[in-house]
Amino acid sequence: MPIQMKTPLVEIDGDEMTRVLWALIKEKLLVPFVDLKTEYYDLSLPNRDATNDEVSARSAEAILKYGVGVKCATITSNEARKEEYGLKALYPSPNATIRAILDGTVFRKPIAVSRVAPGVSTWKKPIVIGRHAYGDVYRAAEMEVPGAGRVELVYTAADGGEKRETVAVFTGPGIVQGIHNYDASIRSFARACFLYALEEKLPVWFSAKDTISKIYDGRFKAIFNEVYESEFKEKCEEAGITYFYTLIDDAVARVVKGEGGILWACKNYDGDVMSDMIASAAGSLAMMTSVLVSPSGAFEYEAAHGTVQQHYYRWRKGEKTSTNPAALIFAWTGALAKRAEIDALPELAAFARRLERALLAAIDAGEMTGDLAKLADPAPEKVLDSREFLDAIASRLA
Repeated sequence: MPIQMKTPLVEIDGDEMTRVLWALIKEKLLVPFVDLKTEYYDLSLPNRDATNDEVSARSAEAILKYGVGVKCATITSNEARKEEYGLKALYPSPNATIRAILDGTVFRKPIAVSRVAPGVSTWKKPIVIGRHAYGDVYRAAEMEVPGAGRVELVYTAADGGEKRETVAVFTGPGIVQGIHNYDASIRSFARACFLYALEEKLPVWFSAKDTISKIYDGRFKAIFNEVYESEFKEKCEEAGITYFYTLIDDAVARVVKGEGGILWACKNYDGDVMSDMIASAAGSLAMMTSVLVSPSGAFEYEAAHGTVQQHYYRWRKGEKTSTNPAALIFAWTGALAKRAEIDALPELAAFARRLERALLAAIDAGEMTGDLAKLADPAPEKVLDSREFLDAIASRLA
């Protein structure tokens, strides 16, 4: 009899090759074992276009309602995608839309397997990225400047008072961008990082560039320090957990020479870039877990990579692809385990952990996709396509 659920997960479907894998994961690894209850949202680019992107906001609101969501990878539109899909408009990143509504912090951690050593030889323990999930370039206002003139930042207070700062004096065409953040969101980000560090027993590094961005990044640094000193210093010291701030370029230099085993807290865009660097160095972009933790107590689990566009084009031609579904599977197991925790369903929690062990056991036995096969030691006898890899996991579950 399939394992029962009480409350639905919010299921957010996506695009291209990850959408194909999403359906296969459900077919082979979930539906045969779990009476899966989900509230489904289709965030494929065509459906976002059909709904004028309202579906993105509705999916985030559903996560706030139900407490747990699981998301497939989605396309962020640009001019090339607009032409390819015949879109009515250029839509914002659905991840940015969802994260703006949920706020919170994204935690990303590599999936370690014994046959794939990290690309950085000194790394002995996983490096966790704590990525702020609101603002900066993801909520930016942008403008093309047509010609000579002055661009200013203007703050209009509630009482009508104004404050102005010149951005640049243009002598010809150019571009301009305005970014922002909120003290309350930065404070939630800092708290989430220290709470995670205490739970996982990890030292915390926070990096930014306050020597250049003295006000913007300087505010991040000040709030992090304030939260640490006023709320977490004593707890961290009792737990033997250290915290320090450093410039992001210094953090990069330290990370590639260190042993790992840290929580590296980053601003939104920094975390986006550095999590991909950590994932690649740990083996593959497909070997990285990702969860957004909202201050409201909602959780969104997702793959930390894109839609695997080139594999999708090959799949459409009828070719087999060796696309690694590990991050998508861990998104599902993370969401199921959290649903089980909230609803007190130990059998569902045990299944989630069993599925993770089956995936890792397959890889350690030499059953893996092409991205890992290039790095594995010893190398596998055969490189599996995506369907064969999912079948290898399913056989272990059965």
